[in-house]
Amino acid sequence: MNIYVGNLPFGISEDDLRQAFETYGQVTSATVIKDKLSGKSKGFGFVEMSTPADAENAINGLNGKEFKGRTITVNEAKPREEKTDRDRNFKRRSY
Repeated sequence: MNIYVGNLPFGISEDDLRQAFETYGQVTSATVIKDKLSGKSKGFGFVEMSTPADAENAINGLNGKEFKGRTITVNEAKPREEKTDRDRNFKRRSY
């Protein structure tokens, strides 16, 4: 199960993120999302747990908790919505 982790400290590494979640079960992957140009953290990431039970335990155990000085948000990751051509063109129109 894929988990969203928000309000991460900007200096956190993927190893730090992995270690925090390993307490609750096997971590398949841990990714801190970074800006493409600057390479700096955007303050959120994703953790993939090997089983839904491990993921639920991690969500329940870490959501709203302090992690390296910040209160993190932890919940099940939602699929990203696809943008349609209509959504992309909306801003281009002049009314």
